[in-house]
Amino acid sequence: MTKNIFVVGLDPFNYRKLESIATQKSYNFHPLLDVNEVKSRGILSIEDLVTQAEHTLKSFPERIDAIVGYWDFPVTCLVPFLSHRWGLTAASLDSVLKCEHKYWCRLEQSKVIKEHPRFFAFNPFDEQVMSRIQLDYPFWIKPVKAFASQLGFRIHNAGEFQGSLKKIRKNINRFADPFNYFLRQVSLPDEIASIGGEWCIAEEIISGHQCTLEGYVYQGNLTVYGVVDSIRESNRSTFARYQYPSRLPRHVQEKMIDIARTVMTHLGYDNAPFNMEFFYDRADDQIWLLEINPRISQSHCDLFEKVDGISHHKVMIDLALGEKPCFPHREGAFKYAAKFFLRYQGNAVVKKCPSPSDLQKVQALFPGTLFNIHIKEGMHLSDLVNQESYSYELGYMCMGADSEHKLLEDYHQALSHLSFELAPQFSPS
Repeated sequence: MTKNIFVVGLDPFNYRKLESIATQKSYNFHPLLDVNEVKSRGILSIEDLVTQAEHTLKSFPERIDAIVGYWDFPVTCLVPFLSHRWGLTAASLDSVLKCEHKYWCRLEQSKVIKEHPRFFAFNPFDEQVMSRIQLDYPFWIKPVKAFASQLGFRIHNAGEFQGSLKKIRKNINRFADPFNYFLRQVSLPDEIASIGGEWCIAEEIISGHQCTLEGYVYQGNLTVYGVVDSIRESNRSTFARYQYPSRLPRHVQEKMIDIARTVMTHLGYDNAPFNMEFFYDRADDQIWLLEINPRISQSHCDLFEKVDGISHHKVMIDLALGEKPCFPHREGAFKYAAKFFLRYQGNAVVKKCPSPSDLQKVQALFPGTLFNIHIKEGMHLSDLVNQESYSYELGYMCMGADSEHKLLEDYHQALSHLSFELAPQFSPS
């Protein structure tokens, strides 16, 4: 029997990955809300999105078998919210919000594990806020709910703190208003009830080898099927590439999995995928839990396809259909794979970007290479949506190889065939 699966924010790249899974089983994928609506640059009207989504679902003439999503907020909350209204399998909204609300998540972690930084919640509109944060410089500040590292700042002194607060105060409602909508749908504990989406969290700096566990919980049992390394630029904030499989020793990965099992059991998270980010400080043999995302990371899907033989969209689909995932291991065409980010620091006008023939040439030289270029000639980088605080993402390139050395060598050779010309644009002082 054909399964009808609605995908919140369906886009062409991920549709191709989903279709490759559908060749094995009979799935029909249907779009639920446009990708540009759920990844809007402006303030989201969650009420309007919910109304629109419910109208689409009510109008569908056949059986609905699952609702899924792979984007960050608000999709992470829309999926369980809508799924439970339609009696479909998903994690509880309460457990998802515990993952999404950075302060709530830290508070719950602190009850069951010790592998987390010191943290404080603060109201960015409080004029006395600096005196309330009992952390030494440097430290991180970020909204209790944002995504793609937006409005996240590494603070080295009081001047940086005040400058960052101005940016947060100006833009935080973009995240706060829609997040508060979902917080109103659950019963909040007393320690969280007054800390809404317009609040922030300050955390100690943690560092080391960063990685992400991709896993799921099915009927109370946690499984991790892959560990991906996150390699940062020299500023220690910006991602340079994701690389799979991880270089971490197996015993370190096992400790991280044990921590993940303890935390997800405590949160009551079940029947859904997750990805969990960690740091490993090799010098002190210390593991730190960074954050939990209640979804697959679609940024990793091509890496799994190259190394294991299929995208981990399959895990997301299996769980949403109420089935235990059966995921292959090392059955892909490559032993290593990476997603390389093409970045630029500062605003600029795009004068030239790689042509289709340039991309085809690279793909001919390095089979399996996949591109997604976000820019076009004439645009300003500041027009790109959902960017981090320190750089603009021009696009990305996914590659596979049979060794890490060959992977990096091929990447640098590929770059030499790609032409970007950018004219810096300076903001008036």
